[in-house]
Amino acid sequence: MPASLTITEIATQPECWQRAAGLAATEGGKLPRRGERVAVLGCGTSWFMAQSYAALREEGGHGETDAFAASEFPFGRRYDRVVALTRSGTTTEVLRACERLRAAGVPVTAVTADPATPVMEQADEVVVLDFADERSVVQTRFATTALTLLRAHLGEDLTAAVADARRAVEGEVADPRTLSAEQFTFLGTGWTCGLAQEAALKMREAAGAWTEAYPAMEYRHGPISITGPGRAVWSFGPLPEGLAENIARVGGHLEPSPLADPLADLIRAQRLAVAIAEAKGYDPDRPRNLTRSVVLS
Repeated sequence: MPASLTITEIATQPECWQRAAGLAATEGGKLPRRGERVAVLGCGTSWFMAQSYAALREEGGHGETDAFAASEFPFGRRYDRVVALTRSGTTTEVLRACERLRAAGVPVTAVTADPATPVMEQADEVVVLDFADERSVVQTRFATTALTLLRAHLGEDLTAAVADARRAVEGEVADPRTLSAEQFTFLGTGWTCGLAQEAALKMREAAGAWTEAYPAMEYRHGPISITGPGRAVWSFGPLPEGLAENIARVGGHLEPSPLADPLADLIRAQRLAVAIAEAKGYDPDRPRNLTRSVVLS
């Protein structure tokens, strides 16, 4: 059987990340400046990438940064700049938010994959990652490439991350116990909470899998009750002290990670979603009930 379109696009991420890291130097003037009060908006996957970037920007001391689903943007708040993440550039909620923000005099920077879409007219500045665009419905490489661009703009050296991405593409997908699990819980801390949410979304979208995602310290406050034999827990980054023992005590399987960079570990989760979809006989390129972009009448 030929490789799915989705898995083919997943495999290109190391090269996309390398290009995005280089773009930070030439396109950085369009992105938030240190000290600006910033909001980041998106829908679905882009919202989760916005959450990760917002946490990284604040943790790095670059300025107060919030992340919102485009449909829930609080227009009464004051921001120096808003960043809109949109692969297609056609998503209705994002376009409406950009139009309203610009009318209020708030500078908008859009990060998109398509230079021939309406967001080009609704943003003050646009960064186009056309080399990371996708034919598949399920987002993979555009989302991680956009976050790589933003990480590089914050001053991160992503050499090791790109190397980890190559290992994520070439190595084993996951432990056999994870591949055969009936339920999955993804955990994160700080900026990786967004990655955990995105991993769970990929599993639901591509494989229709029973998945949940939480901040790691919240896992003990109820969600651990779902864990048991035949169920897997995946952490983006180190677990808080004692949590691995808690998972083992209730019979859950903790998926080990050979990678240091959590974003590269998201590639492994993407591959897991495709593998489980195919094992169920699903077509990951044509997920149920989904389209590439949500355009409302």
